[in-house]
Amino acid sequence: MIYIRKATIDDIQDITSIYNEAILKTVATFDTEKKSIDEQKTWFESHGSNNPIIVAEYNGTIAGWASLSLWSDRCAYSETAEISLYVKEKYQKKGIGKKLMQEIVKEGEKSGLHTIIARITSGNEVSVNLHKSVGFEHIGVMKECGYKFGERFDVYLMQLIYDN
Repeated sequence: MIYIRKATIDDIQDITSIYNEAILKTVATFDTEKKSIDEQKTWFESHGSNNPIIVAEYNGTIAGWASLSLWSDRCAYSETAEISLYVKEKYQKKGIGKKLMQEIVKEGEKSGLHTIIARITSGNEVSVNLHKSVGFEHIGVMKECGYKFGERFDVYLMQLIYDN
């Protein structure tokens, strides 16, 4: 069973572990060095009321997380956030990502955001389709801007605009 809830600082070990797995094994993030618990605590604490973090529990284990982070520190972007979503490899393809996506989009609307931006590495059609499933639209491509695992990657930009 999948249970989605707001993350607490007590979840930081699991959030960090899931993110570090993505850093080491995927191009879903362009971070290349594992994050420490202290670094992730700082990241966690930087999220205010407009920038929720949620976790997915699968049979009592934290299997994934999603967040809406500040897009820019410039005031005019205060109603814009960037989405992040990660599911531990062994729990993928169980509907966890879809549930996290649906819930984080709802949380963004409740918090008063106007728009969410997604940056998705080329070749990640699962993520593109997941974003499309909740209303994100393709808005552009940043060509060859990422370099990881000895390869250059494009980044697709997608956006969701709330009707508020």
